[in-house]
Amino acid sequence: MGITVKNPGLFTTVQDEGRLGYQQFGVTPSGPMDAHAFHLANVLVGNPKAEGALEMTFQGPSLTFTEDNVIAVTGADMQPKLNGEPLLMYSAVSVRAGDELQFGFAVNGARGYLAFAGGLEIPLVMDSKSTLASKNMGGYQGRKLEAGDTIAFTAPKTKLSKQEDRVLSKPLYPTDEVVLRAVPGPQDFEFTREELRKFFWFSGKITNEFDRMGCRLEREVPVKHIGDGNIISDGIAMGSVQIPTNGQPIIMLADRQTVGGYTKIATVISVDLGKLAQARPGMRVRFVRVGIELAQDLYCKELSEIEALQKRWEE
Repeated sequence: MGITVKNPGLFTTVQDEGRLGYQQFGVTPSGPMDAHAFHLANVLVGNPKAEGALEMTFQGPSLTFTEDNVIAVTGADMQPKLNGEPLLMYSAVSVRAGDELQFGFAVNGARGYLAFAGGLEIPLVMDSKSTLASKNMGGYQGRKLEAGDTIAFTAPKTKLSKQEDRVLSKPLYPTDEVVLRAVPGPQDFEFTREELRKFFWFSGKITNEFDRMGCRLEREVPVKHIGDGNIISDGIAMGSVQIPTNGQPIIMLADRQTVGGYTKIATVISVDLGKLAQARPGMRVRFVRVGIELAQDLYCKELSEIEALQKRWEE
């Protein structure tokens, strides 16, 4: 017993931390597009930060609960309502069997997260609950949710310790331009110093080719390579910024291919990827150059803040 899907929304999938350790075998990691919002949803309901949750895109689902539990909604504001009444986001909320949770279209941001105390009963595929819909792998039957689907809770709770204190402020996402910090490389040497400067100076517009695999940008002035833009295929990290032969950047995301043969001019730092996940087509993206040390420091700081929340609510 857990949830029954009445309306699946536009694209709702089960995601956990990702299918880590298998990219060397050609298996895409998947996982959440906005890791920070995903982690906060889990921590709010007392789960390990990597536990499986629902990722919702642009429009969330309508669900009926068939068992009592505690939930939390983070990320994009999809106007959640519990039994017709507005539900407080970024808060641990108790639900009862028979309750209905409805989401609308996102009014700010693009991707929301719904976590359930104790997690969802989803089988592991290569050590992960994450859905890779393009390969029919993982999650709920390897696909996005559909009307009539049912998912059980693993270890539901009726009440959490310090539940009344499990409330965080809701962020407001940009609506015009997203600024992404990025570390140059690994193939920045395939561009002149002037082209590298232009990459970090001029912005690009997010096109409609924006999904879990990647985000294609359109720049008024394409980025020029020294050569033809092709390399011997090598591994692709989340956040890699490929520059194909047409000079229009592609930011590789959660469901990216594992290797690619286009030059990668830079890599978006981990803590900024959530900003892109919450952006929409038509918005502009501007890159800011930073060093690897700052990227690592910011990542460690974010992890420390998550751990501090866990300790505060568990004590």
